[in-house]
Amino acid sequence: MSKAFVKEGSDAADDAAAAGPAALPVGAKNYMSRAGYARLNAERRQLVEVERPEVVRVVSWAASNGDRSENGDYIYGKRRLREIDRRVRYLIKRLENAEIVDSAGRDTDQVFFGATVTLRSTAGEQTVTIVGVDEADPLHGRVSWISPIARALLKARTGDVVTLATPAGAETIEIMDVKYDVID
Repeated sequence: MSKAFVKEGSDAADDAAAAGPAALPVGAKNYMSRAGYARLNAERRQLVEVERPEVVRVVSWAASNGDRSENGDYIYGKRRLREIDRRVRYLIKRLENAEIVDSAGRDTDQVFFGATVTLRSTAGEQTVTIVGVDEADPLHGRVSWISPIARALLKARTGDVVTLATPAGAETIEIMDVKYDVID
């Protein structure tokens, strides 16, 4: 049978396995900051306008060389095209379902999406910013609004003590400060 009629993989499985953050809870909106939306949109444009045309050019050149079964440029180029197309589909879905939350300049001491919270726990003092699922970067203090720590902090105020359930047991966290700056 010709390889042209054999499907290499399921697009649905590929989309689910796309290199991206965890899925949103069922029925939840895809909240993100204006900067996060711009980053995802810039990545989509880069893939569609720069990377994909270059890979198509390489694959076209490789295909014109003849035998495709042992042609590394052709095989790896086609694989890269599938990866790019999968990521673009994923980004389009995320951008279509995005709800931009502009929290800069909010004047409250209550924790909502976009808040930069200084907190104290048994591990010491730390600062976290509550951002969208696609923007989360725990190593830099950016936690997703669906993460356990963000859920524990949401709607609390400066001075409140909240309880965070961790694998090691319940941990108490004191909220020291809440600020709303432009998320970049």
